[in-house]
Amino acid sequence: MTTRTRKLAGTVLILLSIVAWSIVASAIYMSLLASAPWWLTIAFFAIAGTSWFVPAAIIIRWMVKPD
Repeated sequence: MTTRTRKLAGTVLILLSIVAWSIVASAIYMSLLASAPWWLTIAFFAIAGTSWFVPAAIIIRWMVKPD
């Protein structure tokens, strides 16, 4: 696979993973934390909002790999 094709596939994968991550985080919030205290809600969304970086970093590392 060429670098150009990997970058296209990686971009699509990152966009899809962000959408999937937000759906999963929202579902967890709605099912478990809807009546939680405000500080727990803020902590949950802070962790969920920054933890999408881990799969994105793996995809980006794969994207920029030389041929």
